[in-house]
Amino acid sequence: MRFALWVQGCPLRCPGCCNPEMFAAERGTEERVASLAEQVLATPGIEGLSLLGGEPFSQPGPAAALCEHLRAAGLSIMVYTGFTLAELRAQGRPDVDRLLAAVDLLVDGRFEQDAPETTRRWIGSRNQVMHFLTNRYAPDDPCFTAANTAEVHFVNGRLVINGWPALANAFRP
Repeated sequence: MRFALWVQGCPLRCPGCCNPEMFAAERGTEERVASLAEQVLATPGIEGLSLLGGEPFSQPGPAAALCEHLRAAGLSIMVYTGFTLAELRAQGRPDVDRLLAAVDLLVDGRFEQDAPETTRRWIGSRNQVMHFLTNRYAPDDPCFTAANTAEVHFVNGRLVINGWPALANAFRP
């Protein structure tokens, strides 16, 4: 059980992305890091935070502050990014490095709609790599090899679909 936090804004705009609603940075609702941390920590039964987007590395400073706070409280941190780990490290930005240091599991790489992933759970396309940055998780953990799913939510009068792109896109008009 994880708390999923979807950040708004993505400069990459991968064709076929399962979350095109999150491309535009101005569409989101600004939240304070302390308020988000309180919400996450008040959620019973979770073992960690999954940070997705949009693109979490478009706002690495606040993301790092949140992840550091939650890890200090004992939660695990999993981050999805369209950038590769090499691209992130090559930026040489302290805020990017700070966020990477707070991550247990990083899933990296742009989504490639012509190469859908069918054997690794929570991964969109075959090119994407799971980087186990701490020993909190292991590549052979069975939780990473189950079938992919899509989530369908009705929120404030809107249908919100996210998850595995091929399945999520089947629900879209």
